[in-house]
Amino acid sequence: MTGNLLKRVDQHKNDLVEGFTAKYGVHQLVYYQRYHNVNDATKWEKQLKKWNRQWKIELIKKDNPEWRELFDELVEARPYA
Repeated sequence: MTGNLLKRVDQHKNDLVEGFTAKYGVHQLVYYQRYHNVNDATKWEKQLKKWNRQWKIELIKKDNPEWRELFDELVEARPYA
């Protein structure tokens, strides 16, 4: 969970954050959800962490069957002042 998805993804893509993504070379954003309420986001994240791998794969495939990179779409959709 993050308040700034673009910054967080950039950190992971450049291995600036220790953990799973750096250890296993995971650098592609294929799924995300937006929440307006931090409590709802936290609740969902805790539930998702209990899911098995196959359930998570099915969740991704439902919205992104081609597993396309979503980071560039986020950057393009970002409103600039």
